Amino acid sequence: MGSNYYSDPIIFLLDTVFSFYILAVLLRFLLQWVGGDFYNPISQFLVKITHPPLRFLRRHIPAIGRVDTSSVILLFSLQMLSDGLTLLVTGVSFSFAALVLLSFSQLMSLFINVFVFAIFARAILSWLTPGTFSAGTNLLYSLTEPLLATCRRIMPDLGGIDLAPLVALMGLQLAKMLVIPPLQQLISLVS
Repeated sequence: MGSNYYSDPIIFLLDTVFSFYILAVLLRFLLQWVGGDFYNPISQFLVKITHPPLRFLRRHIPAIGRVDTSSVILLFSLQMLSDGLTLLVTGVSFSFAALVLLSFSQLMSLFINVFVFAIFARAILSWLTPGTFSAGTNLLYSLTEPLLATCRRIMPDLGGIDLAPLVALMGLQLAKMLVIPPLQQLISLVS
């Protein structure tokens, strides 16, 4: 049995656990940033599972304006730990600079993907269940409305047709195409 027999399940477990927790911290950060409803059951869940490490970090790291610096540091640390462990298990050698760039690239990609999926989910829910209220739709609205409102201000009035989700999705995809490839090129240069 080759080394993949053990390394693949370990990588799967590491990736699953770290990805779930990193997503939870990112969602908490984003909801705090956009002023989401923290009485929402989903928000309460995110707060409970992310509170222990953030409570410790907040004792030592102050926020900068509206940016919860502790959450950013926790996100980056968790992503670096996840990437570093994955590279170690696979036996890939890497430099610290490459690990930093890889982690930053993956966090940027996740950040963009969260907004893409949230906008898609909000649009689909608005078609399937218009006018209904749920904890999930409330959070999707809180998360996506600042971005969509910005797009609506930029676009001309089209007589009741809201193309803001389409414009936002195009902008997010464009940002992903412009930001991620240069970071990946840098990773290959410093590794």
